[in-house]
Amino acid sequence: MNSLIEVQKKLLPDLLQVMQKRYQILQYIRLMQPIGRRSLSTSLGLSERILRTEVQFLKDQDLIDIHTSGMSLTKEGSSLLIILEEMMKDVLGLSHLENKLKERFNLDKVIVVSGDSDQSPWVKKEMGRACVSCIKERLDGKNIVAVTGGTTTAAVAEMMTPDSKNREILFVPARGGLGENVENQANTICAKMAERASGNYRLLHVPDQLSKDAYQSIIEEPSIKELLSIMKSSSMVVHGIGDAKTMAERRRTPEADFLKIKKGNAVGEAFGYYFDHEGEIVHKVQTVGIQLSDIGEVPNVIAVAGGASKAKAIRAYMKQALDSVLITDEGAANELIRD
Repeated sequence: MNSLIEVQKKLLPDLLQVMQKRYQILQYIRLMQPIGRRSLSTSLGLSERILRTEVQFLKDQDLIDIHTSGMSLTKEGSSLLIILEEMMKDVLGLSHLENKLKERFNLDKVIVVSGDSDQSPWVKKEMGRACVSCIKERLDGKNIVAVTGGTTTAAVAEMMTPDSKNREILFVPARGGLGENVENQANTICAKMAERASGNYRLLHVPDQLSKDAYQSIIEEPSIKELLSIMKSSSMVVHGIGDAKTMAERRRTPEADFLKIKKGNAVGEAFGYYFDHEGEIVHKVQTVGIQLSDIGEVPNVIAVAGGASKAKAIRAYMKQALDSVLITDEGAANELIRD
């Protein structure tokens, strides 16, 4: 397959460009269906004239349906897209990126989706869809899935679907609330995942940041103690990785701590820990929930984060070498493989 693609790149480069464009159109329709042509044109940066021609071709091939509510994939279109995905990984060089990242960060699995979520917000949904597939691959008889907050894990929740094998799943938040938009809090994401997966959930009603005294008091509460025990026995953790400065601002971090994070040259954040370029911890938030020391006991840990701007944060966190799976996008992956 690889040799054939290399020949095509040399002899028929236009063919591969056309295939890539049509693949991207089908991919976006799957994520956003039903979607109107104008919205699709704006999102993909294609003129309406070019898109009209492409849409007509895809309709003639019985790959999409067009209704008054918008375009959607046919059964044949969905099947073709699944077949195309592995092929396009080679065409776009994503398989090469995945292998390089697996080797560099000593990971069990890396999934790289095409695009850069900094430039195209829909790429975040594609990472979410890839993460959902990854979660389902790793489900067992009885599952406890802990999830953190953030916009990327919110995209995972949005793309969640029921498990075809009807396995028992309990979703729990990995930590308390972030004190930010409700839709990006771990509790909200946890409940949404459970609803879409037809699973169960438990919520953690505590603030994200606590004083030492408040922390000691809260973790002794029987209901909190029980939930913490469940969280720490999770069979899977799904989490994002944040840019240090962005996360500190989002948490309304006290000035003294903010200066500590800044002086420590922190670039990344996960689970309330701030990391510098070398992956060293420069600050830790006093938070109720899963701690970094708990991650090593979890059988499946999935980090999902993308965008070229997040590369430094991802690299810093990955130096902890605690994850088994990284799901990212092309923008971040290209930055991560640079020395």
